[in-house]
Amino acid sequence: MSDAAGRARTRCLRMIAHVALLSLALCISLAFWVVSLTASTYYGNLQPISPWRWLFSVVVPVLIVSNGFKKKSLDHSGALGGLVVGFILTIANFSFFTSLLMFFLSSSKLTKWKGEIKKRLDSEYKEGGQRNWVQVFCNGAVPTELALLYMIENGPGEIPIDFSKQYTASWMCLSLLAALACSAGDTWASEVGPVLSKSPPRLITTWEKVPVGTNGGVTVVGLVSSLLGGTFVGITYFLTQLVFVNDLDISAPQWPIIAFGGLAGLLGSVVDSYLGATMQFTGLDESTGMVVNSPANEVKYIAGKPILDNNAVNLFSSVVIALLLPTAAWGFWPME
Repeated sequence: MSDAAGRARTRCLRMIAHVALLSLALCISLAFWVVSLTASTYYGNLQPISPWRWLFSVVVPVLIVSNGFKKKSLDHSGALGGLVVGFILTIANFSFFTSLLMFFLSSSKLTKWKGEIKKRLDSEYKEGGQRNWVQVFCNGAVPTELALLYMIENGPGEIPIDFSKQYTASWMCLSLLAALACSAGDTWASEVGPVLSKSPPRLITTWEKVPVGTNGGVTVVGLVSSLLGGTFVGITYFLTQLVFVNDLDISAPQWPIIAFGGLAGLLGSVVDSYLGATMQFTGLDESTGMVVNSPANEVKYIAGKPILDNNAVNLFSSVVIALLLPTAAWGFWPME
């Protein structure tokens, strides 16, 4: 078989595969729609979800995750975990979906940015990030649980954040936004700070200078980056509200979402740094000159204790910010 014929056959098989996937997605979305329609008829107080929303919630996460897997932003397990998280957040609320999407895309881009420099600084650096299911779970478990609770409380769909009219649903929306902004802030700080900062980081607990890559080390550049990362997610949520929510004119102002996202990103990075400085081991491998996260004979102790790994610290940080910050915001949120 000639090369031209082989390429033509490959294109043909790829086209057939795409058609098959699209047909499968259509069947799944229609099946979901029939189930929701049946449930709404049986219970009487549930609103059926349109088949187009089901279709969007199935097809778009598949396309995004497939692209992430192709570009090595996700491995096999991370892709499967991303499908679950993406589907649940998309079907629940499009503002949840766009916030998750912007967090994932920006984090993936920043992880690849200046990769050659990061390889020399981080002993665990992976090309493209290649997030596995554990990393997806630690960043997406809290938003996924909140999205499920939101659907139970309010049903799928977009609502304005208004504590005077829908306190519980508004709290859940802000809590989910806080978790995503926290993850974005920590990622932006971790990926930008070590590369752009001209001064060495300082340990957040003692303010002593430490090597680049030390868990719990902070810089001005890193803190500003965490603020920008959270603000970026907040802007995404706010713009999606403007597009998909119909009754914003009779609801509380939505612009504080942007400031809330920035604050969640900054505080999330601070909490993450504190946990990293106290509950993550950091040492200097004297044979390679690189910072490592596991104690060994040739590793010089820098800070922390080997209690949690980086994934657990990320999970704990998002839980703390998701629980505390929306409750604090309730007292300051402007009313209609």
